[in-house]
Amino acid sequence: MTDFSFQLYSARNFPPLAYIFELLSRLGYQSVEGFGGLYDKADELKELLAKNNLTMPTGHFGLDQLQDKATAVKTARTLGVETLFCPAIPRPQWEQGEDAWKALAEELAALGEFYKAEGFGFGWHNHHFEFWPTSSGKRPMDILLEGAPDIGWEMDVAWVVRGENDPRAWMDKYGDRIIAVHVKDIAPEGEAKDEDGWADVGQGTMGWATLLPLIREKTAAKHFVMEHDNPSDLERFASRSIAAAKTY
Repeated sequence: MTDFSFQLYSARNFPPLAYIFELLSRLGYQSVEGFGGLYDKADELKELLAKNNLTMPTGHFGLDQLQDKATAVKTARTLGVETLFCPAIPRPQWEQGEDAWKALAEELAALGEFYKAEGFGFGWHNHHFEFWPTSSGKRPMDILLEGAPDIGWEMDVAWVVRGENDPRAWMDKYGDRIIAVHVKDIAPEGEAKDEDGWADVGQGTMGWATLLPLIREKTAAKHFVMEHDNPSDLERFASRSIAAAKTY
């Protein structure tokens, strides 16, 4: 049986944190994944985790936060974060040239070396733009993983699909680098426009009944993190998603 985590970004529009943590614990989540906007409340988060019998084994830290190494280390240790993931780069850089992607890979490699020396895991979390070919035809995801060969990958499977790529092919290629996944679903074409076209897990087009066993077989993923980028109803999303995922 897989223990499912929950990306707290999905709940950003449904305060307070005390309600969110109580709900997730009640629904059967074992852990949560933090994101950069919460870390100024690290002490409060630590108390809520303990109160609700939750852990935070993974966390998203923006590149600027990762560059502030002392603060990131303190935050991660306060919250019990074991693996730090860099979640994205700013929108203007999504279509940057190959040299810029290579420079980012070098920076990620150096950051990974530092955080691993501090006892943490480290990796990259994708969106869709890493699968947009550069002018040479090379995909940024390859550039990052080749240029930073010791970092892990948190595969956001639905974003791979939105990047018009087959996640199975990437699992075949980098399965041993995929140490976590985001479990997220895509609504049928034209539906859920008020939720940016995302769906509750099991209610969309992703085929998670097939994907989850495949991920367990083909990758090194230890963390399965539920996410919806813009749910209109937090409890609906959180409850339906974990109920569906537990059947796969």
